[in-house]
Amino acid sequence: MDIRGIDHIELFVGDARQAAFYFDRAVGFQLRGQGGPETGLADQRSLVLCQGDVRMVLTTGLTAEHPAARYVQRHGDGVAVVALEVDDAAGAYAELVRRGAAGVTPPTTHTGADAEVVTAEVGGFGDVLHRLVSRRGDPGEFLPGAVDMTPPDGGGGKLLAEIDHLAVCVPPGQLDETVRYYRDVFGFAEIFTEHVEVAGQAMNSTVVQSPSGRVTLVLLEPDRSRRPGQLDAFLDQHVGAGVQHLGLRTDDIVTAVTVLAERGVRFAGTPASYYDALEGRVGPVDAPLDRLRELGVLVDRDHGGQLLQIFTESMHVRRTLFLELIERRGARTFGSGNIKALYEAKERELAAAGATAAAPTAQEVRA
Repeated sequence: MDIRGIDHIELFVGDARQAAFYFDRAVGFQLRGQGGPETGLADQRSLVLCQGDVRMVLTTGLTAEHPAARYVQRHGDGVAVVALEVDDAAGAYAELVRRGAAGVTPPTTHTGADAEVVTAEVGGFGDVLHRLVSRRGDPGEFLPGAVDMTPPDGGGGKLLAEIDHLAVCVPPGQLDETVRYYRDVFGFAEIFTEHVEVAGQAMNSTVVQSPSGRVTLVLLEPDRSRRPGQLDAFLDQHVGAGVQHLGLRTDDIVTAVTVLAERGVRFAGTPASYYDALEGRVGPVDAPLDRLRELGVLVDRDHGGQLLQIFTESMHVRRTLFLELIERRGARTFGSGNIKALYEAKERELAAAGATAAAPTAQEVRA
């Protein structure tokens, strides 16, 4: 079973056209396909958006019984399907079920004049499914016979290159079980684990990755022996496990953040004092510090190099799913050093103002 990468992600949303407007006009995705009653999808509306190597599907249920409608009622808008690119979807489905995955949708073949796509679905985490996808023929076809595609119009640019990782929040006590599931059933490897504690809050984190290195899940679990934090808030508002944020890799984070901010994307704030100690912590940064300070871009370092990252505010009414923009300059980890650095920066800022130090907000510290 060869899991090559992420074929696409599918968000279940209350209004696909409204969500597409945001991702198109603000985040730079381009509408490339749509399906609905006129294409044989009688009870749903689905829109396909693309940017770089990222394919995103936005689906709204048109009946109360549709899975998308039930998902949105329980969780709000969010990632409901993480589709995995495989060589043989039918074979991968059979193998995953044999290893213990819950079979949800048996293999189905979608055939068009120039392409054939086979899909099947198995359980993932919480109510999120994994769709197995194998493709033959025209790569521009998404789902022959069900989704009408249009060629790219050359606009929109490519500010975002690919999906770097998905951060998945699970309830307390479920992290080890979830890690075992991806290790034993999907064949993922554990590549990084840590316990992070700051300002009376704590979390456990384990990163699992496919053998290809193209699918990475950052699994997060709050430590409820400590005071509640943003992971607890996510689990409460989302009503269970789910994708907390989507990490999108960019080749030029300064340009990407500048353009997206001009289009109306709101980013989490960073204390100005964070940058006072930045180069002492991570070494020289190949970007103007005043520009990083202005934009709020964070910097961290591991044994492989540096990474630059920033988080958006959630665009959803429940304040759940948000986006991360990340530029890797050799670094392989995910910026955990920024959690402590942000807290210490906030302490310095408050001390300078003569105030009592307090914990940073959830928007100032992102797991």
